[in-house]
Amino acid sequence: MLLSVVILNYNVKHFLEVCIRSVLKSLEYIEGEIIVVDNASADGSKELIEHSFPGITYLYQTENTGFPKGNNIGVEKARGKYICILNPDTIVAEDTFSILLKAYDELETPGILGCRLIDGSGTFLRESKRGTPTPWVALTKVLSLYRVFPKNRLFNRYYAQQVKEDKTAAVDILVGAFMFMKRELYLQVGGFDEGCFMYSDDIDLSYTVLKQGLHNYYVPGTTVIHFKGESTLKDGLYMKRFKEAMQFFYKKHFRKSMVFDMLMNLGAAVFALKKKSETFQKTDVPEHYILVSANPGIYTALKQKLAKPLDWVGHLADISVIDDTDKRVEILVDNELISFKEYIAYINSNSGTNKSFKVRAENSDFFIGSNHRNDKGGILSL
Repeated sequence: MLLSVVILNYNVKHFLEVCIRSVLKSLEYIEGEIIVVDNASADGSKELIEHSFPGITYLYQTENTGFPKGNNIGVEKARGKYICILNPDTIVAEDTFSILLKAYDELETPGILGCRLIDGSGTFLRESKRGTPTPWVALTKVLSLYRVFPKNRLFNRYYAQQVKEDKTAAVDILVGAFMFMKRELYLQVGGFDEGCFMYSDDIDLSYTVLKQGLHNYYVPGTTVIHFKGESTLKDGLYMKRFKEAMQFFYKKHFRKSMVFDMLMNLGAAVFALKKKSETFQKTDVPEHYILVSANPGIYTALKQKLAKPLDWVGHLADISVIDDTDKRVEILVDNELISFKEYIAYINSNSGTNKSFKVRAENSDFFIGSNHRNDKGGILSL
């Protein structure tokens, strides 16, 4: 077995279905397997797997064991030489895994490989590549100094902004939504630390691998959608968890520091003050829909369901002809006609425009996507 894809699921049935269908296409010419570890979901995920994907390994847990332990359970059962830790709210391209396998053979002393991640609106996710969060680096993140001085190495290390978005490079920290590595290495370093706080498990694993004398690499040759970007939880609870994560990491790998605690408390206060002054209004309710599909049945179903104008085209290139730039337009893409790789490229190239996006995986009865980068995502059933 060459590759095992480990997906930890908890109550995200629709995202899980699309994720699995994209992974199956990416594994089409690779000797691989999918392992889904389910942390006691009660949303029908279990029935979905049993009915639609009986051939994959499904490990249902009777309680929510958390991110680190759940993934460790999956890797323990894996048979592949390589593993990919993958979030269920992701969509991979048809060639994602072949690109990563090739890169692993070509790069010097590779540890963990990550890829280029975008959210459901097509926007690049900065957490695709990060630096080691020392107290100073963590403070530059909390105070958003990396935004003010994006080219100054003193302030831009949290998101490794010295590394260009389109260039392969060694980076310290990769995100747990997508981690590609040898199974032997994962087991050698003990996998995810099951004592980790939320937000520190991927930082801890990345740094532990660096301490083995290996290099972690950001590989932008493939782009993957991760629907739940960093902005899904931007409140006091987020700040509390972020501070706890940094404290856990720093205490484990460095010495305990009163200066660090003071800096984090200062950052938390500034963060809370900044959030109180911010307002957010959604302006992304679609006024016009465009379906990209070759299936007349889908068009008929949507026409009956939607109370807004709906156009139907046969290719992504045809959208520009009928795009109404003065209105919010939602693009509904059918994966039976358009590949995931094409869809990913399209939403990336149209990020920041008047468009929002949803995709229907082959054999699914719904479209899934995100109308705004602050949204967790939404479903449009047929």
